[in-house]
Amino acid sequence: MTDTTPTPPATRQPGDSITSLESDRGITSIAESVVAKIAAIATREVDGVDSLGGKLSGALAGVVGRIRGEEHATAGVGVEVGTKQAAVDISVKIKYPAPIPQVAEGVRQNVIDRIESMTGLQVVEVNVAVADLAFDGPGEDDTANTGRVE
Repeated sequence: MTDTTPTPPATRQPGDSITSLESDRGITSIAESVVAKIAAIATREVDGVDSLGGKLSGALAGVVGRIRGEEHATAGVGVEVGTKQAAVDISVKIKYPAPIPQVAEGVRQNVIDRIESMTGLQVVEVNVAVADLAFDGPGEDDTANTGRVE
């Protein structure tokens, strides 16, 4: 069996590869953007998540998507990655009336499972910020009276 102990790249620049797995047959480098995409996809897989980010990051993603010709896949996701560990910050919009603590825990667990199984990095924390709620129906303005008995 080959040794897959993470080792730092010889010359690492910000935004370059973030971890390197070295074996007797070569080196595998994983870019930070790959870890962010894994976290974004894992977040979207959880029931109760409407989208990543809030109103501002959604608007920015739309602008970036028009410029690049594609949807910005990692809007609402921030990662810090070392040679062996990663930390993730995620901003989400939750579907109403999903239970926020359960959805956040589902996001946290799915992100940890996906990143650790796909990269070999240990995920030390996943911070989930609920930035907004998504409502079915004509629009958010109609929800102003929600909860009020008339």
